[in-house]
Amino acid sequence: MIKGLFETHLYVENLERSIDFYGKTLELKQCYYEDDRRAAFFWIGKEKQSMLGLWEKPKEEIDIRHFAFECEPEWILNESVNYLKSRNLKCRNFLRDGTERPMVFVWMPAISIYFDDPDGHSLEFIGILQGKSTPQKEKIVVSYEEWLKIKQE
Repeated sequence: MIKGLFETHLYVENLERSIDFYGKTLELKQCYYEDDRRAAFFWIGKEKQSMLGLWEKPKEEIDIRHFAFECEPEWILNESVNYLKSRNLKCRNFLRDGTERPMVFVWMPAISIYFDDPDGHSLEFIGILQGKSTPQKEKIVVSYEEWLKIKQE
């Protein structure tokens, strides 16, 4: 039956700007472009495994969306923030501690960091962590260090 999510699509205000962002900034491989329909497609990860479609529309017709790129947890923890900053992208978390460090959703568990594309779509790098889900009544988002303590309990 269903094995995964193959593709997702976003409306963007300026197709060339978005091609530059997803192709050069995020280093996705462009696999198709159609000027007549003002559309571009990118492979996410391995070719023919997952695809992102971009469609140019007037700004007033764009609804802001969210999706997440699956990444290795170690890369998110150790390199993702520098990766984003080196591309002049501001990252965020839900820790409310004034930091830009990755956070952990304890109920999955998964490590994550958020950022935006040029149209304001909310993007995320996320990686599933080893271990059992840990439902917490008080906190569902914690720092990686706090998650390591919870994990040992």
